[in-house]
Amino acid sequence: MRGNHSRKSSEESRRNLIHDSLVELRCHFTWELVIKDNYMPDLEAKILETEFLDTNYNMGMHNLMAYVRHLKGEQEEALQSLKEAEALIEGEQLGKRSLVTWGNCAWVHYHRGSLAEAQIYLDKVENVCREFASPFRYRMECAEIDCEEGWALLKCGGSNCTRAMACFAKALQEEPENPEYNAGYAITAFRMDFSNEISLEPLRKAVRLNPEDPHLKVLLALKLQDLGKQDEAEKHIEEALPKIPSRNNIFGYVAKFYRRKGCVEEALEFLERALKTKPSSVYLHFQIGLCHKSRVFQIKEATNMHPKGKDRERADQSIRSAIYYFEKTLDLKPTYERAYIDLAEMYAESKQFEEAEEAFQKVLSMLSNLEVHMQQEIHFRYGKFQQFHMKSENIAITHYLKGLKIEVTSIFRDKLLKALQKLAERRMQQNVHVLESLSLLGFVYRLKGDTRKAMSCYEKALRLTEELNPEF
Repeated sequence: MRGNHSRKSSEESRRNLIHDSLVELRCHFTWELVIKDNYMPDLEAKILETEFLDTNYNMGMHNLMAYVRHLKGEQEEALQSLKEAEALIEGEQLGKRSLVTWGNCAWVHYHRGSLAEAQIYLDKVENVCREFASPFRYRMECAEIDCEEGWALLKCGGSNCTRAMACFAKALQEEPENPEYNAGYAITAFRMDFSNEISLEPLRKAVRLNPEDPHLKVLLALKLQDLGKQDEAEKHIEEALPKIPSRNNIFGYVAKFYRRKGCVEEALEFLERALKTKPSSVYLHFQIGLCHKSRVFQIKEATNMHPKGKDRERADQSIRSAIYYFEKTLDLKPTYERAYIDLAEMYAESKQFEEAEEAFQKVLSMLSNLEVHMQQEIHFRYGKFQQFHMKSENIAITHYLKGLKIEVTSIFRDKLLKALQKLAERRMQQNVHVLESLSLLGFVYRLKGDTRKAMSCYEKALRLTEELNPEF
């Protein structure tokens, strides 16, 4: 009995020693990747459909897939992904980057209870750290690992993006002209650029350093389009198109460019081509829905917002198609908040107001889990629905104000300010709720930084209050 106890104690001691070494590693198991449970299937799909740019990126995706499979309890499948990553490790130039793969291998073997195998991979890491004179036994500070951490964080999306950007920025401090580090930084900046300010120059530089990468060219084109630089944007799209492989999700971004340009038919051609190779793509179904939605508003604008006869039939058909594709998007991904908003707006166009309200309520119930810029957008679009479809200006004002209380700079903050200002000014012209409207205008001017106009509105409101309540 004493011998068994001694062996167990020795085994436990060894396990603790190995664990202490493992936590020093820089790999997916120590990066604190935030992956929500409902995002896991979507993440797996994104990893599988990633168009690998080069060997390093390919290895990074195998590493990330191994970590996802570990989280699902699939340790053997995780090891298989790591074997595929290990097969790509060759040559001295990959020595530093191999640390991530070997670190992941050590962790998976540790979780399987294979302590001897875990130690083998720890020894491999230690040898590389010694070779590159790292001051740490199992850890190395280097741009290669910063970059892989950045890609992993970026792929996990959401709240990880800020940290991803910091990782790429750190790598760029070491190698400012590295093409991959600049690509990672630019793509992350594009994802986080809700005010059209931060990603243009990083994208320009990334395209200069990666001239054969169509993905970066398309993202730059979209950003230039945002900024009204249509001719330059068109040039990059035309240069990118011949370089895009047939099986590629970049076509979804190309379609977005043409849809926003007003060329809905061209956008649908690209999307339908892409959908043939990826029939379960959430993004592609959503983009097709947006194309049909755009067609609805094109028809309305061409008929002074009142389509009749054949135009009405075409508009109704486009509404039905948009609803179909947004519903299909939500079948594939029930947590896709943007699809709920667009679905609700199409229901409203077809006067299915109960269904529209239900879709809006679903996305409103998700607010606490969404990024702040998205919360702003939802309050704006629900406010517009209440104001123009339900004729409930009070509810609209409530949501415009909720959106403005979220202190983040975005295009929807500007839209919220304009919507609230127009509503307040119209009410004043109609002599309706004048006191409240003056206060709202003062609030809008204050947020815009126009102190003089804000004070003028507040003073008028104060005088009106005194006139209405002379005893005070």
